[in-house]
Amino acid sequence: MRIMKKLILLIIFLILLGSVAIVWLFNTSKRIADIPKVQPEKQREDIPLLSVLAQNLEIPWGMAFLPDGSMLVTERPGRVQLINKAGIISSSTVANITDVVPKGEGGLHGIALHPSFLSNRFVYLYFTYESGEKQTLNQVARFVYDGRAMTLDKVIVDGIPGSRFHDGGRIKFGPDNFLYITTGDAEQPDLAQDFSSLAGKILRVTDDGKPAPGNPFGNLVYSYGHRNPQGITWDDTNRLWETEHGPTATDELNIIEKGRNYGWPEIRGSQKKEGMVTPVAESGDDTWAPASAAYLDGSVFFTGLRGQALYEAKIDGSSVVLKEHLKGELGRIRNVIAGPGSLLYIATSNRDGRSIPLAGDDRIVRVNPKKL
Repeated sequence: MRIMKKLILLIIFLILLGSVAIVWLFNTSKRIADIPKVQPEKQREDIPLLSVLAQNLEIPWGMAFLPDGSMLVTERPGRVQLINKAGIISSSTVANITDVVPKGEGGLHGIALHPSFLSNRFVYLYFTYESGEKQTLNQVARFVYDGRAMTLDKVIVDGIPGSRFHDGGRIKFGPDNFLYITTGDAEQPDLAQDFSSLAGKILRVTDDGKPAPGNPFGNLVYSYGHRNPQGITWDDTNRLWETEHGPTATDELNIIEKGRNYGWPEIRGSQKKEGMVTPVAESGDDTWAPASAAYLDGSVFFTGLRGQALYEAKIDGSSVVLKEHLKGELGRIRNVIAGPGSLLYIATSNRDGRSIPLAGDDRIVRVNPKKL
């Protein structure tokens, strides 16, 4: 009798769970169906809040605009796709990085164009791979893009500790023309405090992978004590902002300064310890799972995977006022970049195994921030 009662309760729970999923799918699919496709260029005030640029992508992780307004997009399984201004995905893949190991959170991650791309055609990629000893590692490699395909030029940073989780992966050239690289702690928290390890750090390197002049420790490390940083951007005064995944909660928004210790695993969130930096803002008991960041018009915008929102940190000196946009409307949001016309472009991540994908996922969606 007791077993029968438990079975009945289990069946009722599964029915309720299924009903919630159906309602979520219906509401979300209805909202997405209402989003128009990107149309030919208009004045900013005439552009809708949301418009779909491209769809049917597989876990898009990084995006970079080319000078002609088209876009290169990395997909975590190892592909680089070209999307033109009308949202048409090229029939031929720009690159298929066969060394990529897309396990867990690993795979093909960040992408960055060299500041002198027009003359040298250099594109940089960050990805997870396995060594000959089956050790999981990450590397940054430089490729040459001829307008149709990418060919490997050289590996510039290798041996970044990797794991199934906490692989970092965002790369961007800063205002100083050096390449900044975010690395996770590779599920070994103590590495974040170890200067001899590249894990749990923000690295700053020259365009061929050497330590940037002025680095605080004479190596590639720019800052340390990071758990899993995945968003970096610079404001109009060249301050470096960073978003970082906390352990289930206490996700962080930081201002990064050269040589500073950001505390992991000694402190988390707003906890304090001498010599360690606390964040400008943190999620508290909530979870953002912030995966990218972009600066535009006085605000740092950052994405939320578990938070399923686009967050805005309106900058007021060294403090911020936080706002939440598009909550639950697009599912998991992984990437955000600023694009032509002072618009934002975001990429969903509903096919990463942690959500219920809809027909058309994953998408790149253009956002008019004036209408948020």
